Amino acid sequence: MSRCPVCGKTIKWEDLIEQMLIVDNFRELLKDKSVFLSALEEFVFKCPECSEEFYGRNLNLKEAEKVFELLNEFNGSIDYDNGKVRLKLTNLLALDLMLEEWDKRVKGAR
Repeated sequence: MSRCPVCGKTIKWEDLIEQMLIVDNFRELLKDKSVFLSALEEFVFKCPECSEEFYGRNLNLKEAEKVFELLNEFNGSIDYDNGKVRLKLTNLLALDLMLEEWDKRVKGAR
């Protein structure tokens, strides 16, 4: 899971994406993975724990790619009117990681 590069606390991806909703063309960012990742890397986030600011390039890029896929896979995952992410992205990422590990173990046992 992604952590604040300053204080080391775990940060929920849904909180991070909600911070990015202020970007004027956020809906357009979700149409192209490379554009989304580029915008994420240059975005200045604020840690909800220590309130320090940091660039998105300090976040886990593999997780960011999966977040992009999840946001596009689930229609209505963002409530643009209220500026909220409806999905529990952090939980879905953890589940995805567990399934990948399980798959590796099952394939390795054969």
